[in-house]
Order: sequence, then C-alpha cells, then structure tokens
Amino acid sequence: MADELEQHSPESDGSGGMTRRRFLSLAQMVGAGAAAVAAGVLPLESLVSAEGGQPGGAETKVKHDWVMVIDQRKCDGCKKCTEACQKMHYLTGDQQWIRVYETESAAGQKSFLPRPCMMCENPPCLRVCPVGATFQDDEGMVLIDQNRCIGCRMCLAACPYEGRTFNWNDPPQPPAAVAAKGTPEYPVPQVKGTAGKCVFCVHNLRAGKLPACVDTCSMNALYVGDRKTDLASNREETVKLSAFLKENNAYRLKEELNTQPRVYYIPGHGELLEY
Repeated sequence: MADELEQHSPESDGSGGMTRRRFLSLAQMVGAGAAAVAAGVLPLESLVSAEGGQPGGAETKVKHDWVMVIDQRKCDGCKKCTEACQKMHYLTGDQQWIRVYETESAAGQKSFLPRPCMMCENPPCLRVCPVGATFQDDEGMVLIDQNRCIGCRMCLAACPYEGRTFNWNDPPQPPAAVAAKGTPEYPVPQVKGTAGKCVFCVHNLRAGKLPACVDTCSMNALYVGDRKTDLASNREETVKLSAFLKENNAYRLKEELNTQPRVYYIPGHGELLEY
C-alpha cells in the first residue's frame, strides 16, 4: 500500500515508501538541502504557505503540530537523552526534564520508559497557574514564562506525569551569549524560585534541528514528529507518522485523564503501561 510504513535505510528500495531519500526530496522542495540534513538538521514543512498568504497580501504561517514518539523496543535505558537535555539547558543534576524509568512486566521482563513533558493538548498545569506563567503557543507547545512565575508550585502538583521540576537553587550559569536568550522556548538559564520542564527543544525545532534528546539517542529510539506533514524522524530514518503509530500499536500514558498527551509510545516487550 502507498501508505505502508517504511523503515528502510536512507537508500530508496523502489517500493514507493517514505524513505529518507524521498523525505529529503520533499525537504528540498521547501528549501532545505541535503547538506543541512547531514549536519543534523531536520528538514520540516515550510512555515510560510506556498500560495503566498491571505487576501490583502499578509503571509499565512502554517502551524506545525509537534509530537514525540518513543520506541520502547529500542530503548536500553542508557539515559543519554537525560544527559543531553541537561547539557543543552544547563541544568543541575537534580533537574531531569526527561527521566528514564525502568518497568517490569508481570512475567518479570524489564524495559525502559523515557518520560519527557507530555505537552498535553489539555494541560492541567496550565489551568491551575494563577498568573498565566504557563501558556500554550499556537503549535501546541506548553511553555513557562519564568518572568511571570511566582513559584507557587501548583503546576507541579497538577501534572499527573510528574513532568515538572522546581528551581530550589541557583542554576549553573551558561556563557553570556547563551544566557542572553532566556526565552520560554529556550529558558536558559533557569530562574531560582520558578518551575521548569522539558520544552521539546522548540528553539531547535524552529531552526529545523532535532531536539537534544532525539539527536543523541544512541539507539535511535526517540522520534520527533509533525502531524501536519504526517512525518516523524530520528537521527537515521524518516517514517510516515500515522502509519508508524497505527501499525505498531502506539499508546499514550494515562489517556483516561483526557490530557491528550503529544508523546506516543511503541511497546514491544509486554511492558506495563504505567510507571
């Protein structure tokens, strides 16, 4: 079938599937070259529509619909994703924005479950913030404005995934050029007395790059995807997102809570769905 999941090497096999080569061809059509891909850049759909915008000449920006997919069949629990996140965001050792849990099935079989922020479409943390410091942008990313955060920690209590941390101490100070950024998309350095969490490295995504955790996973277990283009990519391959999720029985954590997480898991070893 034309929409059959393609997980082959970057070379085309003639099947017409969504190979990485075909994805690069698509990327070139929207202005991203193969050289950029070789440098670790993830080519994604152009932010500006090809039609040239709305009536009256205003440009129309096409929203991305970011998700993450974690293939538990591949994860070996090495925690390189955690280390890369801490390095990228200059976090202390106790600040783990992506934790790796070890789970065990009823038969005693062990597996690993990395847990970044779920980037819920219906985020409980946002609803309880009394000052609007937690907000959701037009691409679905749940972010924190640390200039507004008052440190009440209600968001930490509201998150059913334990996906938030609190800055009890002064954070490590990055180089001045990095510290000058300090935006919700790249909250570096963190601010003492405020909440922090995984941000999907949205500053990288908007530059066409992979999140730090995805880019450093030695097992290629982590994918970043865009439901707008129906593509997902790790460091080695590109897959058709909807087919990848359907054909591999993807699930989301605590779906019964109606938080609508943007993080999907691919089971493979009979692992438990809770941690």
